[in-house]
Amino acid sequence: MDVYSFLHNDTETYTHVLVDSSTQQCAVIDPVLDFDDKSGHTSTESIDEVIDFVKEKGWETVYIIETHAHADHLSAAPDVKAALGGKLVIGKYITQVQEIFKKVFNFDANFKADASQFDILTEEGSELALGNIVLTAMHVPGHTPADMAYIARATVAEGAEKTAVFVGDTLFAPDVGTARCDFPGGDAATLYQSIQKILALPEDTLIYLCHDYPGEGRKYCPTTTVKAQKLSNIHVKDGISEAEFVQMREARDATLEMPRLIIPSVQVNIDAGKLPEPEDNGVRYLKVPLNHLGS
Repeated sequence: MDVYSFLHNDTETYTHVLVDSSTQQCAVIDPVLDFDDKSGHTSTESIDEVIDFVKEKGWETVYIIETHAHADHLSAAPDVKAALGGKLVIGKYITQVQEIFKKVFNFDANFKADASQFDILTEEGSELALGNIVLTAMHVPGHTPADMAYIARATVAEGAEKTAVFVGDTLFAPDVGTARCDFPGGDAATLYQSIQKILALPEDTLIYLCHDYPGEGRKYCPTTTVKAQKLSNIHVKDGISEAEFVQMREARDATLEMPRLIIPSVQVNIDAGKLPEPEDNGVRYLKVPLNHLGS
Protein backbone atom coordinates (compact mmCIF):
# COMPACT_ATOMS: atom_id res chain seq x y z
CA MET A 1 0.00 0.00 0.00
CA ASP A 2 1.51 3.28 -1.14
CA VAL A 3 0.24 6.85 -1.24
CA TYR A 4 1.40 9.68 -3.48
CA SER A 5 0.32 13.21 -2.53
CA PHE A 6 0.02 16.20 -4.86
CA LEU A 7 -0.29 19.71 -3.42
CA HIS A 8 -2.54 22.21 -5.21
CA ASN A 9 -0.77 25.38 -4.19
CA ASP A 10 -3.54 27.90 -4.87
CA THR A 11 -6.03 26.20 -2.51
CA GLU A 12 -3.48 24.38 -0.31
CA THR A 13 -5.31 21.14 -1.04
CA TYR A 14 -3.83 17.66 -1.27
CA THR A 15 -4.95 15.16 -3.88
CA HIS A 16 -3.86 11.68 -2.84
CA VAL A 17 -3.34 8.64 -5.04
CA LEU A 18 -3.70 5.42 -3.06
CA VAL A 19 -2.29 2.37 -4.85
CA ASP A 20 -2.04 -1.35 -4.30
CA SER A 21 1.20 -2.08 -6.14
CA SER A 22 0.60 -5.82 -6.23
CA THR A 23 -2.54 -5.45 -8.36
CA GLN A 24 -1.73 -2.05 -9.93
CA GLN A 25 -5.07 -0.64 -8.80
CA CYS A 26 -5.46 2.88 -7.46
CA ALA A 27 -7.89 5.43 -6.09
CA VAL A 28 -7.67 9.20 -6.63
CA ILE A 29 -8.86 11.10 -3.57
CA ASP A 30 -10.08 14.73 -3.62
CA PRO A 31 -8.98 15.87 -7.11
CA VAL A 32 -8.80 19.63 -7.71
CA LEU A 33 -9.74 21.72 -10.75
CA ASP A 34 -7.82 24.96 -11.26
CA PHE A 35 -10.11 28.00 -11.04
CA ASP A 36 -9.16 31.65 -11.39
CA ASP A 37 -11.78 33.57 -9.42
CA LYS A 38 -10.71 36.87 -10.97
CA SER A 39 -11.39 35.82 -14.56
CA GLY A 40 -13.70 32.84 -14.13
CA HIS A 41 -11.32 30.63 -16.11
CA THR A 42 -10.90 26.93 -15.32
CA SER A 43 -7.89 24.79 -16.15
CA THR A 44 -6.84 21.16 -15.74
CA GLU A 45 -3.13 21.92 -15.52
CA SER A 46 -2.80 20.71 -11.92
CA ILE A 47 -4.96 17.59 -12.18
CA ASP A 48 -3.25 16.71 -15.46
CA GLU A 49 -0.08 16.17 -13.43
CA VAL A 50 -1.92 13.55 -11.36
CA ILE A 51 -3.54 11.98 -14.43
CA ASP A 52 -0.22 11.78 -16.28
CA PHE A 53 1.43 10.23 -13.21
CA VAL A 54 -1.19 7.47 -13.00
CA LYS A 55 -0.98 6.83 -16.75
CA GLU A 56 2.82 6.61 -16.66
CA LYS A 57 2.60 4.05 -13.87
CA GLY A 58 0.08 2.02 -15.83
CA TRP A 59 -2.31 1.76 -12.89
CA GLU A 60 -6.01 1.00 -13.16
CA THR A 61 -8.12 3.69 -11.51
CA VAL A 62 -10.92 1.96 -9.64
CA TYR A 63 -12.27 4.82 -7.53
CA ILE A 64 -12.37 8.61 -7.46
CA ILE A 65 -13.21 9.50 -3.87
CA GLU A 66 -14.59 12.78 -2.57
CA THR A 67 -14.34 13.03 1.20
CA HIS A 68 -17.10 15.67 1.11
CA ALA A 69 -18.50 18.50 -1.02
CA HIS A 70 -15.61 20.93 -0.73
CA ALA A 71 -16.15 24.65 -0.19
CA ASP A 72 -12.64 25.79 -1.08
CA HIS A 73 -11.97 24.25 -4.48
CA LEU A 74 -13.80 22.89 -7.49
CA SER A 75 -13.65 19.15 -8.00
CA ALA A 76 -11.81 17.73 -10.99
CA ALA A 77 -13.56 14.36 -10.64
CA PRO A 78 -15.14 14.55 -14.13
CA ASP A 79 -11.72 15.14 -15.68
CA VAL A 80 -10.17 12.21 -13.81
CA LYS A 81 -13.07 9.97 -14.78
CA ALA A 82 -12.85 10.95 -18.44
CA ALA A 83 -9.10 10.33 -18.54
CA LEU A 84 -8.69 7.34 -16.25
CA GLY A 85 -12.11 5.83 -15.63
CA GLY A 86 -13.15 4.78 -12.14
CA LYS A 87 -16.32 5.11 -10.10
CA LEU A 88 -17.06 8.33 -8.23
CA VAL A 89 -17.53 7.78 -4.49
CA ILE A 90 -19.04 10.05 -1.83
CA GLY A 91 -20.90 9.63 1.46
CA LYS A 92 -24.63 9.06 1.14
CA TYR A 93 -25.40 12.06 3.32
CA ILE A 94 -24.39 14.29 0.42
CA THR A 95 -28.16 14.45 -0.16
CA GLN A 96 -28.47 16.64 2.95
CA VAL A 97 -25.87 19.05 1.56
CA GLN A 98 -27.56 19.02 -1.83
CA GLU A 99 -30.91 19.89 -0.24
CA ILE A 100 -29.37 22.76 1.75
CA PHE A 101 -27.53 24.32 -1.17
CA LYS A 102 -30.24 23.66 -3.72
CA LYS A 103 -32.20 26.25 -1.74
CA VAL A 104 -29.19 28.57 -1.31
CA PHE A 105 -28.65 28.68 -5.08
CA ASN A 106 -32.37 28.38 -5.93
CA PHE A 107 -31.72 25.56 -8.37
CA ASP A 108 -34.71 24.44 -10.40
CA ALA A 109 -36.21 20.96 -10.60
CA ASN A 110 -33.53 19.84 -13.08
CA PHE A 111 -31.07 19.62 -10.19
CA LYS A 112 -31.47 16.27 -8.44
CA ALA A 113 -30.82 16.26 -4.70
CA ASP A 114 -30.77 12.46 -4.58
CA ALA A 115 -27.02 11.84 -5.04
CA SER A 116 -27.70 10.26 -8.43
CA GLN A 117 -24.75 12.23 -9.86
CA PHE A 118 -22.38 9.87 -8.02
CA ASP A 119 -21.63 6.19 -8.66
CA ILE A 120 -21.11 4.79 -5.16
CA LEU A 121 -22.58 6.11 -1.91
CA THR A 122 -20.92 5.08 1.34
CA GLU A 123 -22.07 5.07 4.95
CA GLU A 124 -20.54 4.10 8.28
CA GLY A 125 -18.79 0.76 7.82
CA SER A 126 -19.07 0.56 4.03
CA GLU A 127 -16.13 -1.31 2.52
CA LEU A 128 -14.45 -0.80 -0.85
CA ALA A 129 -11.94 -3.32 -2.21
CA LEU A 130 -8.89 -1.85 -3.91
CA GLY A 131 -6.76 -4.85 -4.81
CA ASN A 132 -5.50 -6.14 -1.47
CA ILE A 133 -6.44 -2.91 0.29
CA VAL A 134 -9.72 -2.64 2.13
CA LEU A 135 -11.14 0.88 2.44
CA THR A 136 -13.62 1.30 5.28
CA ALA A 137 -15.82 4.38 5.39
CA MET A 138 -16.22 6.32 8.63
CA HIS A 139 -18.95 8.95 8.88
CA VAL A 140 -17.36 12.06 10.42
CA PRO A 141 -19.93 14.89 10.23
CA GLY A 142 -19.51 18.29 11.84
CA HIS A 143 -17.73 20.31 9.19
CA THR A 144 -20.62 19.31 6.93
CA PRO A 145 -23.27 16.61 7.48
CA ALA A 146 -21.75 14.46 4.76
CA ASP A 147 -18.04 14.26 5.61
CA MET A 148 -16.51 10.81 5.37
CA ALA A 149 -13.08 9.53 6.34
CA TYR A 150 -11.67 6.41 4.66
CA ILE A 151 -9.53 3.94 6.57
CA ALA A 152 -7.18 1.97 4.32
CA ARG A 153 -5.86 -1.33 5.64
CA ALA A 154 -3.48 -3.76 3.96
CA THR A 155 -1.47 -6.75 5.11
CA VAL A 156 2.24 -6.21 4.60
CA ALA A 157 5.37 -8.21 5.40
CA GLU A 158 5.10 -11.03 7.94
CA GLY A 159 1.36 -10.60 8.34
CA ALA A 160 1.56 -7.10 9.85
CA GLU A 161 -1.22 -4.67 9.00
CA LYS A 162 -0.55 -1.22 7.61
CA THR A 163 -3.22 1.40 8.33
CA ALA A 164 -3.80 4.88 6.97
CA VAL A 165 -6.80 7.18 7.09
CA PHE A 166 -7.86 9.92 4.71
CA VAL A 167 -9.68 12.44 6.91
CA GLY A 168 -10.87 15.16 4.53
CA ASP A 169 -11.45 18.40 6.42
CA THR A 170 -12.08 16.99 9.90
CA LEU A 171 -8.50 17.39 11.09
CA PHE A 172 -5.53 19.45 10.00
CA ALA A 173 -1.91 19.29 11.10
CA PRO A 174 -1.50 19.54 14.89
CA ASP A 175 -0.30 23.15 14.71
CA VAL A 176 -3.32 24.14 12.57
CA GLY A 177 -6.14 22.37 14.41
CA THR A 178 -9.54 21.42 13.05
CA ALA A 179 -12.14 22.27 10.43
CA ARG A 180 -14.63 25.10 10.80
CA CYS A 181 -18.25 24.23 11.61
CA ASP A 182 -20.20 27.35 10.62
CA PHE A 183 -21.32 26.24 7.17
CA PRO A 184 -25.00 25.31 6.79
CA GLY A 185 -25.45 21.92 8.46
CA GLY A 186 -22.19 22.13 10.42
CA ASP A 187 -21.95 21.59 14.18
CA ALA A 188 -18.98 21.85 16.54
CA ALA A 189 -20.13 19.25 19.06
CA THR A 190 -20.72 16.78 16.23
CA LEU A 191 -17.24 17.45 14.84
CA TYR A 192 -15.68 16.81 18.25
CA GLN A 193 -17.35 13.40 18.44
CA SER A 194 -16.28 12.59 14.87
CA ILE A 195 -12.68 13.44 15.66
CA GLN A 196 -12.74 11.15 18.68
CA LYS A 197 -13.56 8.27 16.33
CA ILE A 198 -10.44 9.05 14.31
CA LEU A 199 -8.29 9.43 17.41
CA ALA A 200 -9.46 6.01 18.61
CA LEU A 201 -7.52 4.40 15.76
CA PRO A 202 -4.08 2.90 16.57
CA GLU A 203 -1.62 5.64 17.44
CA ASP A 204 0.73 4.75 14.59
CA THR A 205 -2.05 5.22 12.02
CA LEU A 206 -0.88 7.61 9.33
CA ILE A 207 -3.35 10.45 8.75
CA TYR A 208 -3.51 11.89 5.24
CA LEU A 209 -4.70 15.50 5.29
CA CYS A 210 -6.85 17.22 2.70
CA HIS A 211 -5.26 20.58 3.44
CA ASP A 212 -2.21 22.01 5.11
CA TYR A 213 -1.76 25.64 6.17
CA PRO A 214 1.78 25.78 7.56
CA GLY A 215 2.97 28.72 9.58
CA GLU A 216 6.22 30.52 8.96
CA GLY A 217 9.20 28.19 9.11
CA ARG A 218 7.33 24.95 8.41
CA LYS A 219 7.07 23.23 5.05
CA TYR A 220 3.88 21.74 3.67
CA CYS A 221 3.30 18.18 4.82
CA PRO A 222 0.48 15.83 3.72
CA THR A 223 0.60 13.56 6.76
CA THR A 224 0.51 13.35 10.51
CA THR A 225 -0.30 10.51 12.93
CA VAL A 226 -2.99 9.74 15.45
CA LYS A 227 -0.35 9.92 18.19
CA ALA A 228 0.81 13.37 17.10
CA GLN A 229 -2.78 14.64 17.05
CA LYS A 230 -3.50 13.32 20.53
CA LEU A 231 -0.31 14.85 21.88
CA SER A 232 -0.35 18.28 20.30
CA ASN A 233 -3.35 19.24 18.16
CA ILE A 234 -4.02 22.80 19.27
CA HIS A 235 -7.79 22.24 19.28
CA VAL A 236 -8.42 18.61 20.27
CA LYS A 237 -5.37 17.09 21.93
CA ASP A 238 -5.92 14.75 24.85
CA GLY A 239 -7.45 16.58 27.79
CA ILE A 240 -9.60 18.98 25.75
CA SER A 241 -13.25 18.42 26.64
CA GLU A 242 -16.16 18.65 24.24
CA ALA A 243 -17.42 21.78 25.98
CA GLU A 244 -14.01 23.46 25.69
CA PHE A 245 -13.75 22.52 22.04
CA VAL A 246 -17.23 23.78 21.18
CA GLN A 247 -16.63 27.10 22.94
CA MET A 248 -13.31 27.57 21.12
CA ARG A 249 -14.61 26.42 17.73
CA GLU A 250 -17.74 28.56 17.74
CA ALA A 251 -15.84 31.64 18.91
CA ARG A 252 -13.18 31.12 16.26
CA ASP A 253 -15.69 30.46 13.49
CA ALA A 254 -17.46 33.71 14.28
CA THR A 255 -14.29 35.57 13.23
CA LEU A 256 -13.74 33.76 9.93
CA GLU A 257 -14.62 35.06 6.49
CA MET A 258 -16.32 32.78 3.99
CA PRO A 259 -13.80 30.77 1.94
CA ARG A 260 -12.67 32.55 -1.20
CA LEU A 261 -14.12 29.94 -3.54
CA ILE A 262 -17.18 28.74 -1.61
CA ILE A 263 -19.72 30.13 -4.11
CA PRO A 264 -18.31 28.50 -7.26
CA SER A 265 -17.10 25.40 -5.41
CA VAL A 266 -20.22 24.22 -3.62
CA GLN A 267 -22.64 24.65 -6.51
CA VAL A 268 -20.32 22.64 -8.75
CA ASN A 269 -19.28 20.01 -6.19
CA ILE A 270 -22.79 19.04 -5.08
CA ASP A 271 -23.32 18.19 -8.75
CA ALA A 272 -20.31 15.82 -8.75
CA GLY A 273 -17.98 18.43 -10.25
CA LYS A 274 -20.14 19.01 -13.30
CA LEU A 275 -19.94 22.57 -14.62
CA PRO A 276 -23.22 24.28 -15.56
CA GLU A 277 -24.50 23.60 -19.07
CA PRO A 278 -23.66 26.32 -21.62
CA GLU A 279 -26.46 28.78 -22.30
CA ASP A 280 -27.62 29.72 -25.80
CA ASN A 281 -24.52 31.87 -26.33
CA GLY A 282 -22.23 28.93 -25.57
CA VAL A 283 -21.06 30.36 -22.22
CA ARG A 284 -21.39 28.62 -18.84
CA TYR A 285 -22.55 30.69 -15.87
CA LEU A 286 -22.35 30.26 -12.10
CA LYS A 287 -24.85 31.82 -9.70
CA VAL A 288 -23.94 34.27 -6.91
CA PRO A 289 -26.43 34.57 -4.03
CA LEU A 290 -26.21 38.15 -2.79
CA ASN A 291 -26.31 38.99 0.93
CA HIS A 292 -27.02 35.40 1.91
CA LEU A 293 -24.00 33.29 2.87
CA GLY A 294 -22.28 34.41 6.02
CA SER A 295 -25.26 36.39 7.19
